[in-house]
Order: sequence, then C-alpha cells, then structure tokens
Amino acid sequence: MGKFGAKYSIRKQMMVIFVGLILFLLILLVSVNGLFSEWYYIQNKKMDLMNVYHEVYTVQKKGMLKDSDEIEKINRMAEKNNLSILAIQVVSGEIAVEYTNVNDSQKLMDQMYSYVFNRVSGYAKVMKQTDKYVISRTRDVREGGEYLEMWGEFADSGYMLMRSPLESIRANVGISNEFILYTGILMVLVGTLLVWFFSRRISEPILELAELSKKMAKLDFNVKYTRGGDDEIAVLGESFNTMADELETTISELKTANYELQKDIRKKEQIETMRTEFIGNVSHELKTPIALIQGYAEGLKDGITDDPESMDFYCDVIIDEANKMNRMVKNLLTLNQLELGKDETQFERIDITSLISGVVQSVEILAKQKEVQIQMNTSEPVYVWADEFKIEQVVRNYISNALNHVDENCIVEIRIEEVEEKVRVSVFNSGNPIPEEDIGHIWDKFYKVDKAHTREYGGNGIGLSIVKAIMESFHQKYGVKNYENGVKFWFELDRK
Repeated sequence: MGKFGAKYSIRKQMMVIFVGLILFLLILLVSVNGLFSEWYYIQNKKMDLMNVYHEVYTVQKKGMLKDSDEIEKINRMAEKNNLSILAIQVVSGEIAVEYTNVNDSQKLMDQMYSYVFNRVSGYAKVMKQTDKYVISRTRDVREGGEYLEMWGEFADSGYMLMRSPLESIRANVGISNEFILYTGILMVLVGTLLVWFFSRRISEPILELAELSKKMAKLDFNVKYTRGGDDEIAVLGESFNTMADELETTISELKTANYELQKDIRKKEQIETMRTEFIGNVSHELKTPIALIQGYAEGLKDGITDDPESMDFYCDVIIDEANKMNRMVKNLLTLNQLELGKDETQFERIDITSLISGVVQSVEILAKQKEVQIQMNTSEPVYVWADEFKIEQVVRNYISNALNHVDENCIVEIRIEEVEEKVRVSVFNSGNPIPEEDIGHIWDKFYKVDKAHTREYGGNGIGLSIVKAIMESFHQKYGVKNYENGVKFWFELDRK
C-alpha cells in the first residue's frame, strides 16, 4: 500500500470526524434555535412585562404618571421591549387615560374592555395569573396577529394593558436561523481548511514513520526520523531511531552467530575429508618443485658444471622453486583454514569502493610493469555487509588473476553495481576466453587452464579456490563469464 493510498488514512478520518462534528453542531444549533428560541423569547418577554408592570404600578400608585421624567423612563422601557401600553382610571363611571405610548389607543381600549368584562374573543391561553394581573397568549381575530398580553387592576379602580406582537419573535428566529446557517457554512469551510492543515501536520510524521518502518522491515537500518520536535510523535521518532541502531547491532551479531552455527554443523563432516584431500593435493603439487630442487642440488654437489654462470642459474632455479613451494604452502594453509572453518569471521558494514581502491593501489607497480591502467566505474561509497579481511583476499585474487592474464590490449575494468538488495563486484580483463570445458573446474584446487602460462607467473591454482571457499562461507554468489575479447569474474554481497 502506497504512502497515501490507505483507504482509511488518518488524515481522511480526521477530516471526516471534525467536519462531521462541525456539521452536527451546526444542525443542532439551527434545530435548537428553531424549536426553543420562541419559547425562550416568550419567557424573557414575560419577565419584561412583569418588570414594566411593577414600574407602572409603582409610579401610578405614587400619582406620578403625569410626571415627564417618569413618563420618559416608562417610554424607554416600552420601546426597548417593543411593548404597547395603556393605563386607564375609572372615576365616577368615566374612563380617563392616564398613560399610553401609542397614538391610536382604541384597539388597546377595546381589548381592555374584553378583559374587564370577560369577553375576550379568539384564542387566549393564560400563561401566568395572580391576584393582580394575568399574562396570556392571544390571537386578535380581526387582525389575525398573535400577541403576548398582560392586564391587571390598580388599587384605586385603575387598569393597565400591555401587549407585544409575537410575529416579531418568529421573524427574529428566522433571521437568526439564516444568520446561523450562513455563519455555519463559513465555519465548515474554514474548519475544513484548518482541519486539513492540522491533520496534515499530524499525519505526515506518522506516515513518515510508517514508511521508515517498512524500510526497516527490509533490514535497511540507515533510515532515520529527522523531523524533530517536542511532542509525542517526536518522542516516538527518537525511539524509532534508537531501535534502528540497536537492531543494526543485533543483526550484525546475529549474522556472526548464524555463521558460527552453520560453521560448527559442517565442521565435523568436513574435517576428515579435508585432511585426506589436503595431504593428497600437497603431495601431488610438491612433486615437481621438490624434484627440480633435488635434481639441481645433486648436480651442484656432483660438480656437474664449474661454470659460475651455470652454477648461478642452478641456484636461482632452486631459490625460485623454494619460493613457489613457500607460497603454495601458505595458500594451502589459508585454504585449509577456510574449508575447515577454523578462521574467525566478523560481519560488519564496510565501504567496498574504498576497499577495492586500496587493493588497486597496492598492485599499481605490477600494473605499470604490464602497462595496464586499471579502471573503476565509480568512486562513490557503496556499503555492504562482509568480513573486510576476507573480501580483500577475494578482490586481490581477482585483480591479480586479471593482471596475469591480460593481453596486449591492457584492459582491466572493475565495476561496482547495485542489483536489488545485492552489490555485484566484477573484474574484467581483455584476453583469451576460458575454454568451456575448463569453466566448471577453475574453482577446484590446483586446477590450471594453461599450465605453462600459470607456471610462468608462479601460479599454483589455489587463488580461485580461496575465492570459492570465502564466498561459500558467506553464502553468497560468485562466478565467471566469457566474452569474445576477455573474461569477467564477479561476486555478490548483501547491501542491507
């Protein structure tokens, strides 16, 4: 699954949850406003009616309904609460208007009569009633309007009526819902952008850790979490980096332990076979140099020649054959240790480019003698897991073999290529291809394709056997490939 290909990614889930929550709250707010705002408004209006009633009642009782300051105060309260007020006084059967805040008070007067004589027409629902006043919700049949009304008696044959239209409540509720709806849509858009931004900041570090964990599952321990920070994800990232370092060390130790275990299993089965084969091979290979040394030494002893030049030649042959025997014995001992598993192997992460460059520098004198320019396809670091000392032996054998068999074209090319999880190292030299019948035997001890040429440069047929033993001990592939103009030897190592 790709980095952003998850069907239910954290970012998508956060977007759905938070946008859904905003939409839910918006719908809930509109619903609550539509269902309960009128009720809430009426409850508050009832309190306003009672407050104004008590104010008018107090002023009327003091006989100050004609006082301009008191009238101004009551007018402000009526205007603030959208109230129509009528206060009358009945004196000797005559009705006198003590206070009103409307120009045409006849409608209020008619409604007052209906309350006084209990002749209220149309719908009327009493909402609160005391011995002084009644608050009711009424509908005016003639006008069709609905009102919240309060009427009551004063102590001295006075009456008061107040009303507030309920249509304004519904209009306010509609306007309020419309405003909430538009505001809510804007909140959804802004909230979506904010959620997208913050969810990205939260999800990207998590997705990065997921990608790093996939690479670590493939044993790539070079991955590191580098975003930093002080939050919980940053702490997780630091723990991830620590885990990567610990796993790299542990894998290195496990590779070494696994190698040792496999070596122990094979050791008992190989010891006797290798001992017998070693003795037979040494006996066979030492026959020729020993015979030459013995023959030339006996010739010198018997005085076969008195010529100083001939005597020097005999001595040079003896020394040369003795040196070849010494090199052969050393190589045989090295090979025997490899095949018996008596050497120590330590897997570590090494730069194969640097290692090969070091070997090339060490054979530079031999290359110059043969007028060969050794070429490499890269100078960049390439890291592999291997035993550094043993891989140096493999590289040295390949390069020496190439220099010993290069033709007059003087081409020796070393290539380092990354192939999936492996690194392939190849050494090509121009020259004659290896005969097909010999390719299957060149890795055998003491096998020589061109015995005359091999003896010319002092070879003994053990170098490629050492390569084989090392690469098989690593459980890695190696091989050779013929071309029309030369031969390429190669081997592979783990990149991760």
